[in-house]
Amino acid sequence: MTQAGIYFLPLLIGVILHEIAHGWAAERLGDPTARLAGRISLNPLVHIDPFGTIFLPLFLFLMNAPFLFGWAKPVPVRQDLLVGGRKGMAKVALAGPLTNLMLAAASSLIYHGLVWAVHGSIIGKGSMWLIEPLILMAGTSVAINLVLMIVNLVPVPPLDGGRILVGILPEEMAMAVAKLERYGMFIILLLIVTNLWSYFITPVLDALLSFFLG
Repeated sequence: MTQAGIYFLPLLIGVILHEIAHGWAAERLGDPTARLAGRISLNPLVHIDPFGTIFLPLFLFLMNAPFLFGWAKPVPVRQDLLVGGRKGMAKVALAGPLTNLMLAAASSLIYHGLVWAVHGSIIGKGSMWLIEPLILMAGTSVAINLVLMIVNLVPVPPLDGGRILVGILPEEMAMAVAKLERYGMFIILLLIVTNLWSYFITPVLDALLSFFLG
């Protein structure tokens, strides 16, 4: 198992299930658009965004960035079909980060289970060529999914945190936040390039990593 595989497989799973969760939540709230577009699918080809799924993670990996980040192609959601309107959209947005939190928790259980099995000599030394990469992948999956959760909760549209904010604020304030979406990707890239992410991501990430992997 290559080092790239150990990092990119958890990222691919994390971003794909994140988007599937959005589509699934939207369908539960009355909008079948994602299902009709074939986006509630485990087929990675229907979710890959050339920049967010391939170029950006590869760039961060080659630059030895402190964390990997990326995204899949957003699933289509029609707010006018959702039960609850803006509040329904906030629930759809929240489904993605919650999915990453659940993936982090599941990966943590796998990580601790494998470490316990190794320390308890339940797994023989002859299997360590497989178990060690799996332990590393499980730990990496915890970190990647926590990063995906934290970054997506940043309250800047089109990130999920921005959409949640638009859904819960009074209408006038919500519309003001929504207008930021046209500049959202520029703001996100600026935060990444200047490494300003680290000032608010690192403390939260360190605390959660200590909880899940400590």
